[in-house]
Order: sequence, then C-alpha cells, then structure tokens
Amino acid sequence: MKRLLTLLLAVSLAVPAISQTLFQHPWQGKRVGYFGDSITDPRNKAANKKYWSYLQDWLQIAPYVYGVSGRQWNDIPRQTDKLKAEHGDDVDAILIFIGTNDYNAGVPIGQWFTEVSEQVMAGIHEPKHMVDRRHRYPVMADSTYRGRINRALDYVKRMYPGKQVVLLTPIHRAQFYANDQNWQPREDYTNKCGEYIDAYVQSVKEAGNLWAVPVIDLNALCGLYPLMDEHAEFFNNAATDRLHPNNEGHRRMALTIMQQLLALPVF
Repeated sequence: MKRLLTLLLAVSLAVPAISQTLFQHPWQGKRVGYFGDSITDPRNKAANKKYWSYLQDWLQIAPYVYGVSGRQWNDIPRQTDKLKAEHGDDVDAILIFIGTNDYNAGVPIGQWFTEVSEQVMAGIHEPKHMVDRRHRYPVMADSTYRGRINRALDYVKRMYPGKQVVLLTPIHRAQFYANDQNWQPREDYTNKCGEYIDAYVQSVKEAGNLWAVPVIDLNALCGLYPLMDEHAEFFNNAATDRLHPNNEGHRRMALTIMQQLLALPVF
C-alpha cells in the first residue's frame, strides 16, 4: 500500500510538468500590434510595466506599440498606417484598446447605418425579379463614435485582411485631475452629450458582431473598479488618477487578456 501511494504521488507531481511541456499558448511568440490611448502608450508614467509588457514576458509576444495618450477612435487609421510603414505585413495580430477618451470628449454615439429603399434582384422559391428592399450602409464619419469605429475597422480589415483583429472594451474609470484644463469626472456622471460610459463600452461589443472581430470585454472581466476606494490600489493615484492602472492594474488586465486569447486563433 505504501509503495502504491508513493507511485501515485510521483505520477501526480509529474503530470503538471508534462502538460506544461506539451501545451503551448496559441499566441506564444507572435508579433502583435497594439493600438490605443494612454493606457497602452509606453510613455505614460502611471505604470512602468504595461499589460503588453507582461504578455511579452509570459508569452514572448513581440509588441509593436502605437497607442498615444489622449487619442480617440478616429486615430486608429493613423496608427494602422504607422504599423504598416514600420512592419509591413510582418505582424500576426492587432489588439485595439481605445474609447475612454471618446467618452470623456463627449463624442456623440450616433448610428451604425443609414438606410435607403432600393430595388434588388431576388428569386426565393420563384423566378428572379426586381424587388423592393431596405438597404443599409455603414456610417463612415468621424463626427460620431459608431461612425469612427466603422471607419477604423473598415480601414484595419482592408489593410490587414488575413490578420486576427481583437477589440478590448474600455475599462471602468473614476476621477482624473491633471490640472484645471484637464479635470475629468468619474464614469457615474454623464459626459457633455448626456451619455454614460456604458454606451461606449456597449458599442465596442456591438462592433464585434458587425465587423466579425472578437471582443475581449475587459470592462467586465478584468475586475478593476476604481469607483470603490478599495480598488484605488490598482490605479496611479487614489486622489487624482483612478483612470490609469498602475503596475498591478496592468498585471490584472494582462492576466485576463492572456486567458481570453487562449480561445482565439492567430491566422
């Protein structure tokens, strides 16, 4: 009996080592473009180790980082152009993590489509003939949030049709008091166009279906909730900056992203 227990213990200790040797994360060693704002920007000093830095350490992902502080969805085509100019097609995937500044700036949500009545040829269980149908066209306008997302994803998916593109929803945000000209209230206040951040988060989720791109819902999944004082420890400054995660906040985001990426292929 003692020998049997010893054998079982030896096997149980060996199994994790064997599984770690056999299993490889599908994103291991890939080249990833990161588009976004200050939370992605390597020059932002709220954290000296960003979520993409952790992914680089854990998965040896080569990060091509183009996020810039303060940028909004209308900057994604520019970031795409920069990735193309510097790396061409030598990239495996693109992660887009942006939207909190659109909310802060009060960019109107807008509509995904305009609709017009048109005629189209159809033949469903009858000879084909012209029929009246409504036809929708994506709004491609930087004047609205959804128009910006449409324009950006149309641009990215045409520039990189064979690459995996993943959207990340904006995380929760509380106060950010930089100076008198940059004094941002918490997310439980509406912005100047009367919208809560929820509408901006929801639009990113909807964009996933509209543009056939997967969405990692960091807003729900990463657990960061700076409106609670107890969660201030994951952000830059409890009194003045609960917008930008610190190192530990970025580590939590990175853990969430790493687990979610397990379900997504790199084409």
